[in-house]
Amino acid sequence: MAQHSVEVIVVGAGVAGLVTAMRLRESGYHVAVLEGRDRVGGRTVDREIPNSGGQAIEMGGQWIGPTQHRALGLIAELGLELYPTYDSGEHIADFNGRLRRYEGRIPWLGACTLINIGLAQLKLDRAAKKVVTDAPWKSRNAGMYDRQTFADWIARNVKTKSGREFFRIVTETVFCAEPEDMSALWAIFYLGSAGGLDALITTREGAQHARVVGGAQLISIRLAERLGDAVTLNAAVAAIDWSGERVVVTTRDGRRFTAGRVVLTVPPALAGSIAMTPPMPPARNALIASMPMGSVLKVNVIYETPFWRETGLSGQANSDVRALSSVYDNTPHTGSPAVLLGLLEGKHAKATAAMSADTRRQLVFDDLAGYFGPKAYDAVDYLEMDWCAEEFSGGCYGGFAQPEMLTRYGTALREPVGPIHFAGTETATRWAGYIDGAAESGEKVAAELKAILNAA
Repeated sequence: MAQHSVEVIVVGAGVAGLVTAMRLRESGYHVAVLEGRDRVGGRTVDREIPNSGGQAIEMGGQWIGPTQHRALGLIAELGLELYPTYDSGEHIADFNGRLRRYEGRIPWLGACTLINIGLAQLKLDRAAKKVVTDAPWKSRNAGMYDRQTFADWIARNVKTKSGREFFRIVTETVFCAEPEDMSALWAIFYLGSAGGLDALITTREGAQHARVVGGAQLISIRLAERLGDAVTLNAAVAAIDWSGERVVVTTRDGRRFTAGRVVLTVPPALAGSIAMTPPMPPARNALIASMPMGSVLKVNVIYETPFWRETGLSGQANSDVRALSSVYDNTPHTGSPAVLLGLLEGKHAKATAAMSADTRRQLVFDDLAGYFGPKAYDAVDYLEMDWCAEEFSGGCYGGFAQPEMLTRYGTALREPVGPIHFAGTETATRWAGYIDGAAESGEKVAAELKAILNAA
């Protein structure tokens, strides 16, 4: 079979891979992007809302925050527009067996609990501000934090039961994982990369501030349009042979591509599925084994009207007991149809993924009705996506480090191995886990490659 020869092969056509390829192409380099799916976008994907005149709704990553400058710059460069996430009215908290309506960042949980949460957040944010985001293992007390799970940190620093439940919900919402599963150092690094806890959990002026008109997958679609036939879909990479002067990349269907350099943008947990000749160094393999993906199912429930707004509600809801633990108003920029977005995260994602589709759907509607009343049952359509079942993602929103991974193997996260380079939102130093982090990683590895190629 004929070989396709370029200067750089990029594996993965998500934001990280496409940004890498576009920046290299702009500098005159010949690039090939290989994507296993039949679409571009990676962990961003949009679907058409039925009977809506072709309007899109996001089934994957979607939000852009005001301090996410890489993503904002990219959106402007591609001629896309943003609109604010609906955030007017009171939020719902189903916490400690009581349903509350509230305004602001968190509900009233009692003076002692709020003081306890505030002091713990202050300690967490101070540690996050001091973390070395491009090398967390070099941070002060890195070893101490990395030996702990985040659950250990919470147990030591949050003294009230309700306060501990608050931080558990935050962990599930931000990481789609349980605090027992991840390193405290990873949690602190992640907060540091975003600018603190408030930036991650706040809608207005925070991580959930705005959405892309037409859906976030448009970022990748526009990038791919600029790259044209440099992007090959349905080209899942099976093997990479970097033993010779040229790297040989072979797809599952036997196509062969050669290049001087290769960029892997797949999540670390999935990189082990690609056969490497010679094998990756032990530290890189250990990192892959110690960086699982988060677990999430995302649902969009479609209504004729935003009935929750009529009663003064924002559509945002959280719970410490319900499987549908996070809800947002996800209505398109046109204002119609109305949409509630629900997230089944962490342990809830794993439990509900094992249910039948009908049982899971009923659970979602029961939880929405628990938040917003019986009108929640009056939906006109229902869309869901199980990211754990996505072969080329393996979960969402991103990978996270287990205890002692960063201090033992963290250098292998970003450092090239011979002609193999690494990008993807997990490798970002700002807004890791987000679209912005993916864009940053693509910019960084493209600059890294240009310096090498220019010197050759």
